[in-house]
Amino acid sequence: MRRGYAFVQDYYPDTDTVAVAQAVGQPLLPWEDRLVQKLVPRSSAPPNTYSGIYGLGRFPFHTDLAHWRLPPRYLLLRCVTGYADIPTLLVDGHTLIEAVTPDILTRAIFKPRRPRNGTLILLRLCEPKDDGHCLRWDEVFLKPASKIGDIADLRVREWLAECTPLSIALARAGDTLLIDNWRMLHARSPIPAGREDRKIDRIYLGSLH
Repeated sequence: MRRGYAFVQDYYPDTDTVAVAQAVGQPLLPWEDRLVQKLVPRSSAPPNTYSGIYGLGRFPFHTDLAHWRLPPRYLLLRCVTGYADIPTLLVDGHTLIEAVTPDILTRAIFKPRRPRNGTLILLRLCEPKDDGHCLRWDEVFLKPASKIGDIADLRVREWLAECTPLSIALARAGDTLLIDNWRMLHARSPIPAGREDRKIDRIYLGSLH
């Protein structure tokens, strides 16, 4: 995972997604005891979700569960039904940190848009870890909570608007993308008409074997 992600095409398409995840690392149960989340495009959904806000349009760059005190380290995306014209977009957080500067990002304080479990916690956009940094970003569900947070918010948005993302299409059954959620930001491309049956399995991993 030196690049922050790994992509394998047509990886054992007949194998269950859970079995693939267990072979790669330690799966997590993020909520509601669901190990696998079935990601399907929706034109309408609850307003506190990306689908409810953006529908079939492009999702913004983000790290998953950025409002958690400690977001999942990895996410595994596995194609069930895919299309070459709906790529997953990736940008490297290492490059983002260098551009905005570690000083700004490690001092930037943000807060979740809503309390979680009745508590509103304050979070740093970038936290030093033993093996690097834990970078979090979500322009929808995280909001600045300090002056340096306002600066970081503006600079990250400006950088994302100008960056050139990597494009990876989960197009065939079994195509598997493993993402370092502490490093890489990802986004979903818009869903063209007739592609509403796209289906991606997602599992979060706490560690890799």
